[in-house]
Amino acid sequence: MLLSDRDLRHAIHSGRLGIDPYEPELVQPSSIDLRLDRHLLLWPLDGHAIDPAQEPHMRRFEIADGDTFALSPGGMALASTVEWVRLAVDLACRVEGKSSLARLGLAAHITAGFIDPGFAGHITLELVNHAPRPILLRPGMRIAQLCAMPMLGKVERVYGASGAGSHYQNQRGPTPSRAHIGWHTWPTGASR
Repeated sequence: MLLSDRDLRHAIHSGRLGIDPYEPELVQPSSIDLRLDRHLLLWPLDGHAIDPAQEPHMRRFEIADGDTFALSPGGMALASTVEWVRLAVDLACRVEGKSSLARLGLAAHITAGFIDPGFAGHITLELVNHAPRPILLRPGMRIAQLCAMPMLGKVERVYGASGAGSHYQNQRGPTPSRAHIGWHTWPTGASR
């Protein structure tokens, strides 16, 4: 069940859903639009394989005032929202792309759209250009939408709690993968 526009406004005013800065005109019928910040993380063009067990080394890029960034076909950039988001312990959220941008070939997130109860921070977006031409990104543009869902039961451990393995609590700006922290694999069985 998703919160409606009325429920979203009530959650914001009651403090269950923190959105900073909050712009009332960004509230949609069942979501809140999120805007693109100016800071990006880009992969260097060195050709090395990406290993999830190792800390990634991405380069920082800032889009200047009044400027654009051309995301190349097949290109990927980590970006973040202008908005700082904070969830109460009884709310979870999903980040989804904007249909108008998806129709141009822009994916706002690859598969990491879920936000756990208790999360606080900027939302990191995994932008990918699926179009045959570059897509121009502008700071402040509507880039994604946030949908909120009430929890049916009380969570035992919120995001950011000790032992929860929360790598991104209070993240500021685009944050690279932290999969390497505490990395391990499980046996899969040599034969079945």
